[in-house]
Amino acid sequence: MSETPLAAAPGAQEHPSLALVNSAGGVAVGKDYDEMSTPEAAAAWLMARDLIGQDAVLHEHCQGRLAALRADLRNLFTAHTTGDVPTTSAVHALNFALTCVPGALLLRFDPPGGFTRRADHPTTQVVEHVMAVIAEDAASLLSGDQASQLASCEADSCQRFFLRTHARRQWCSTRCGDRVRAARAYLRKRSIHSPQTA
Repeated sequence: MSETPLAAAPGAQEHPSLALVNSAGGVAVGKDYDEMSTPEAAAAWLMARDLIGQDAVLHEHCQGRLAALRADLRNLFTAHTTGDVPTTSAVHALNFALTCVPGALLLRFDPPGGFTRRADHPTTQVVEHVMAVIAEDAASLLSGDQASQLASCEADSCQRFFLRTHARRQWCSTRCGDRVRAARAYLRKRSIHSPQTA
């Protein structure tokens, strides 16, 4: 029987940086997972979040760059939630992603739709634009009003981050909370039924 995918952690729908960090992990869903394991999977993940258009093409090096950004964001989020110092390379990588593309939205005219503004980038620059959007979101999240709400799931082996919806929230999902409660209940039951040592 296959595990159903985890629901988005609180805050991940509003913050693409949080969604990116949570797009790979481990035991929280019963096995290791990577939602961006191929260029096609990465493109589908980005399209589902309206970060690229339907005609965008991602290559293997684009997927690799997104995976590297994900690792750097994980480093920054972990440092933030544990009070540790982030690596200098992770901070530099985020700043590079912020500045590697122009931020201007260009004016376009389409006869049926009229005027629109969008960032147009050649195929080779699609990933830079996406990385800049995600990096901007991460920088705002880490330095803004919601920074104190950023937390890591306290379930053993879960590697996901979330925004606390209330101060006592400990887990990224009901599934993680249920796993922790079931493990505690099992240990209590086992300690009651195990023979006492002299």
